[in-house]
Amino acid sequence: MTVVDFEKFVEELADVSGEAVMPFFRTAIAADDKAHGGAFDPVTEADRAAEIAMRRLIERTFPSHGIIGEEFGSKNQDAEYVWVLDPIDGTKSFISGFPTWGTLIGLSHRGRPCYGLMHQPFTRERFHGDGEAAFWRGPARHGKAAEERRKLVVRPCPTLAQATLMTTSPLLIEPALRDKFHRVESQVRLSRYGGDCYAYCALAAGHVDLVIEAGLNSYDIVALIPIVEGAGGVVTTWDGGDPAKGGAIVAAGDKALHEAAMRLLSQ
Repeated sequence: MTVVDFEKFVEELADVSGEAVMPFFRTAIAADDKAHGGAFDPVTEADRAAEIAMRRLIERTFPSHGIIGEEFGSKNQDAEYVWVLDPIDGTKSFISGFPTWGTLIGLSHRGRPCYGLMHQPFTRERFHGDGEAAFWRGPARHGKAAEERRKLVVRPCPTLAQATLMTTSPLLIEPALRDKFHRVESQVRLSRYGGDCYAYCALAAGHVDLVIEAGLNSYDIVALIPIVEGAGGVVTTWDGGDPAKGGAIVAAGDKALHEAAMRLLSQ
């Protein structure tokens, strides 16, 4: 099957996950701490319900496919096609009532991310890409049709002095790497914190120039790689490696900017 064959199915996954999540948003939902004494790492019934809904649909439709999910682990992860799921990327924002979270649905073919979708059901936005092109869909503005769709294109920004940088929080970057992050941050025009997966989509849409994070898992990044690359951006690890397994990640809209950030991160 081709990526095009999976697009309609990914939309179904987004629908069922959104239906599972939205009844919990901006309610008095409880959050368990997965860290058990470390840095607070919340998980809610919304996370679990959304992943269960997506897993059931995948297992029923494509029983030979693998699944990697944040809440319920891996199954058949050496399969030709593997779905990589984060039901709520940005659970801290979710439990705080902020809409800067999203559901990440990634598909890998023989270990390489080939399609990704970020669904924000509260704002009714979907960002998706296949590494060759990327698109945004969302509610119409200014009296237009019921829904808008537009192609995503990163913006040119060759120097750090012109750049807007985002990270979820510097405190999530381990101390041994944090100085390197601040080295880059000290040279950009503007830095903003928060956003989680939304930061990468803002980069693909041409609103942000650079995203730098560390300590990511595969389910945090696999869905976002085809979106950023499809919009013309670059995603690697800090040492220039494959980002698909997570770790320390740098994404940039401009290749020259990516190289400038890499020089500082690799020192």
